[in-house]
Amino acid sequence: MAETVIRQTILHDVAHFGVRVTIGLIFIMHSLGKFGPGFAENLPNMGLPAEMQFPIALAEFVPGVLLIIGGLTRISASLLSIVMLGAIFMVKGAQSLTGKGGVELDVLLLAGCLVIIVIGPGRISVSYILKKVPRYLQ
Repeated sequence: MAETVIRQTILHDVAHFGVRVTIGLIFIMHSLGKFGPGFAENLPNMGLPAEMQFPIALAEFVPGVLLIIGGLTRISASLLSIVMLGAIFMVKGAQSLTGKGGVELDVLLLAGCLVIIVIGPGRISVSYILKKVPRYLQ
């Protein structure tokens, strides 16, 4: 019985870590293209000033890194949720769930971020290792 509980716990920790890493990597890879000049040129078409290029890129890159290492995960996931809401409603206009202008990936990433906000960083994280980080900052 104890062996089964240990296996379930380890599996849960690894699965939770995998979700955090996957979402973090997606945001990091997605943000790298936003540091280039092409993104700044497209921002006025979305109704945003070109000066928002670096804040938007950093708003995806830094929380993505923090999700992977497991530091400030709830705050990072909250910031990424706001970014995803902006992508769904401002950039794509929530035209349709699938197809051209579809928001299915954005909704999936938003849902993953919301799960991380609720569950927290898990035991495979910097926050768990330090143990001095208040729960609301984890």
